[in-house]
Amino acid sequence: MNPGFSAQVVLSRMQRAGLIVALVLITGWAVLFPMAVLQTLVAIVTVAYGAAIVFRVVLVWASTRGEHLIRVSDEEARAVADHDLPVYTVLVPAYREPAVIGQLMSHLGALEYPADKLEIILLLEEDDRETIDAAAAVVTGGHVRILVVPESQPKTKPKACNVGLEQATGEFVTIYDAEDVPDPLQLRRAVVALRRLGPSYVCLQAELGYFNVDQNRITKWFALEYATWFRSLLPGLVALRMPIPLGGTSNHFRARELRELGAWDPYNVTEDADLGIRLARSGYRVGVLDSVTLEEANSDFINWIKQRSRWYKGYLMTWLVHLRSPRATVRQLGWRGILCLNLFVGGTPLAALLNAVLWATTILWFLDRPPIMEEIFVPPFYYLGVICLVFGNATVIYLNVLSARTMDRPDLLGTALLSPGYWAMMSLAGAKAAWQLVFKPSYWEKTTHGLHLPKEAVDVG
Repeated sequence: MNPGFSAQVVLSRMQRAGLIVALVLITGWAVLFPMAVLQTLVAIVTVAYGAAIVFRVVLVWASTRGEHLIRVSDEEARAVADHDLPVYTVLVPAYREPAVIGQLMSHLGALEYPADKLEIILLLEEDDRETIDAAAAVVTGGHVRILVVPESQPKTKPKACNVGLEQATGEFVTIYDAEDVPDPLQLRRAVVALRRLGPSYVCLQAELGYFNVDQNRITKWFALEYATWFRSLLPGLVALRMPIPLGGTSNHFRARELRELGAWDPYNVTEDADLGIRLARSGYRVGVLDSVTLEEANSDFINWIKQRSRWYKGYLMTWLVHLRSPRATVRQLGWRGILCLNLFVGGTPLAALLNAVLWATTILWFLDRPPIMEEIFVPPFYYLGVICLVFGNATVIYLNVLSARTMDRPDLLGTALLSPGYWAMMSLAGAKAAWQLVFKPSYWEKTTHGLHLPKEAVDVG
């Protein structure tokens, strides 16, 4: 891939120099005019926060204006004769997942796709003998094979996927995680959709949901968040012709174009979101496919923080990488794409990081009203901050209520109203992400799966 798009070095030489100069200037200004610096920082944060809230509201509004999901009926999917289907490669990266391999093969076996046109490659790490042995015990059929990824750094999911892509023979390629339960017709739907849409569409993102929504409060929050993401925010991005930050699973690609783009960045811990931006910069389009893959929602607090901090760190990496050459990025993405890159990709983890600081400031104001805060929050930005506090929080809670309705789950309304508890978790993850971005940028913190597995077949229709 283009070295300029790699996150092997998070900040380029020019970015590091610019950051150092900015810090020196801000520090010098703060020594001479401390109150002016604080007022300026508060103004910038408040305006950016307000812009991010408005951006999400616009996305939700845009998602309701017309049809923005790509729909392929069961009849259309099954109407394609087996001999007219292309070879389809399914990459399944797994690390230390022996407990889920058996169910994985069962779920992949439910895919309605001819075995002679299906290539399933299990990507297992060389030092993971337990998962290799578990896979060897259950793998049957010539269309499924185990590919052992040689030990090397970085040890990341995207590096494993690149190894698999080198040996893939399919015209189309998708990725499933080890615990995924895909819609049995998903591959056929993707084939029909990509053929219908034409060569400008290189990728389709299927919807992700959870099979363990009701396990505890965390999984319920997670399910509401995903419903908002896939049913409101991503369709809104499609409607406004903005880049789509892809999810880590159930992305369906044209293999040739994926290779031409350089595939996945092995150093980016959200290689999927980065690839979505690179697709847009290359002039390709991404659609959202109306097909569901169920996966396991993180039910453990510590495990959730590990996963979410990795996502936030990767979003920050992606944001910084694509700001290395601002002129080229603006030219390739246009003003809409730049808004998405800054307010959605960069803004999501930054908002999570700042939330705790802003809440603490608000609580301090109501408890004590220290005079210095009256000086810091000059009237225009004070009132804008109040609007962000009231309107912003109410908007996010409303979106979760709306998601409970679209899921036909009125029992989740109470969980939606308790969303501030979830935001506190996001703030912790944001702080951890910022720390790791500085000290461990390409470290892939493993998420433990198999804490809750479906005991029987799950309906994803």
